[in-house]
Amino acid sequence: MGISATTTPAWRAGPLRGLRMQSSGPQGLDGGLVAEHLRLLGAEGIRSLGSRIALTGAGLGEVAARMAWGDGVGDEATVQAATGVMAVHGRRDGSPRGLAVDYVATATGVLVVQGLLAGLLAQVRGGRARSVEVTAQRAALLAVSQYLAAAGAEEGEAAELASGGPPFTSADGTIFELEALDPGVWASFWRALNAPEEALRQGWRPFQFRYATACAPFSAVLHEVVRANTWERIRAAAGAAGADVCRVRSVKERAAEHDGAPPWSFSGHDATYTSRPADGGPLSGLIVLEAGRRIQAPLTAHLLGLLGAEVVRIEPPGGDPLRGMPPTCSGVSARWLALNRGKKAVELDIKSPAGRDWLRAMAAEADVFLHNWAPGRAARLGLDREHLAAANPALVYAHTSGWAGRMPNAPMGTDFMVQARTGVGEAARPAGEPPVPSLMTLLDVLGGLLGAEAILAGLLLRERTGRGVRVDSSLLGAADVLTAPAHARAAQGLSPRRPAGFRRPLPTADGWLAPTDADAAGAAVHNLSHLPAEQALNVLHSRGLTAVPVITDLADLLSTGTVTRDTHGAPAVPDPWSFV
Repeated sequence: MGISATTTPAWRAGPLRGLRMQSSGPQGLDGGLVAEHLRLLGAEGIRSLGSRIALTGAGLGEVAARMAWGDGVGDEATVQAATGVMAVHGRRDGSPRGLAVDYVATATGVLVVQGLLAGLLAQVRGGRARSVEVTAQRAALLAVSQYLAAAGAEEGEAAELASGGPPFTSADGTIFELEALDPGVWASFWRALNAPEEALRQGWRPFQFRYATACAPFSAVLHEVVRANTWERIRAAAGAAGADVCRVRSVKERAAEHDGAPPWSFSGHDATYTSRPADGGPLSGLIVLEAGRRIQAPLTAHLLGLLGAEVVRIEPPGGDPLRGMPPTCSGVSARWLALNRGKKAVELDIKSPAGRDWLRAMAAEADVFLHNWAPGRAARLGLDREHLAAANPALVYAHTSGWAGRMPNAPMGTDFMVQARTGVGEAARPAGEPPVPSLMTLLDVLGGLLGAEAILAGLLLRERTGRGVRVDSSLLGAADVLTAPAHARAAQGLSPRRPAGFRRPLPTADGWLAPTDADAAGAAVHNLSHLPAEQALNVLHSRGLTAVPVITDLADLLSTGTVTRDTHGAPAVPDPWSFV
């Protein structure tokens, strides 16, 4: 990405044009990702960063970031174990499993870039944020915050936590994901395949709540039904019912079609913008309008709120139905609070002319408008970038989507379908295991992090150019960021998958242990299954091997002192950044 203002429009040069990266300390958690994202945003400098990163130049003071693993953990495997990531990812299989991708390190790298952008924003707006620290431990807690909130709620789960769930396998061996957002569509699909009525009726609720529970223990009969039908027959049944099915593809297939686009894009429009000083957090005094559902967009807005912005949710008449989704704390969904606490809400019927007029009027006073509507809906409603820019040319208009318009003939842009289509299902599992997408919402969370990164970059770009900006981010971009190391291995002629048994916890008499990646081979030769976890740890430590206990019940994290409670009594994880 160029930085010359004489040949490239300022917004194309990137918000970090004229700045240089500097680094010190040992190799960082994901210094390569941080360096790549800073470079894509216009900075110059080295390609791999240590644990301390600084940006200087362009008439700004230095802003620095430090990244570390956290207390009691020292690598990806141990941080996944100690924060509940292994437990959540393993729910489908009935025991904790490590993600074969460096999910926490990736999330930490994106949060580091966010911290640097927020620090620069604070400086440009007269604030004093000069440095930020991000730990992988806090990044991981953020990633499981919804599941953790549910574990600490005052009532039980909406659906059973037990092993089972998609994907499915057809009679001719095709592994595929299914998506149906409506019970009628679900029922029509299974009836077309002659599934028993009782099995399809009982299967809807666990399937519907798999986003929330990371498992779907429906009857094995449904798996037997699809195994009796060919892939072509299954595709026809889905098409007739209005459901979506997607074959689980490999990393190599995705690499072959990858267009090389960055995980977000920016486009500018004319504006006259006067900066307003920050008197609190980096985004204090800024207003974010959010019209989002589920996870991706609400998480993006939640992060902006943690940085000081005033976030106003646009909800349908009657309010967001997910507010009442069990389990609840003081009558409000614990999961909903994990992403939406502290936000204001305005109920608008945007299908009506009066509702749309209200939204345009609100956008005229806002700094950011964020939505995750289906492609084309904003234009049909007269609420696309050009419509809102007419009322507020300095607006940062943000769309978080599934595919960002980059995937022709793409299936529905939901987390599990994007995992299936982009090879995440293969990359997340080591060799020797079927390529199964995780039922932990990997991409919704990472997509939300990338959405916040993109908006922070857009806000900084607005400060430096005086122009309004459109920013687009997507689950597809999140998938490509997460699988980039697997793509690199494939490009070198290596297997994109990690070896069999990679990050598989070791059973003990009363739990599980997770050795570091470096010590996994040495730890695996010891039979620890007859020993209590504490004794098993002592055995490994006496041999110079490092491991940590695996958190299997997320409620255990509530007593660590790291997780607090909000005013509703719901568990709340700490902010991922610490600014100085």
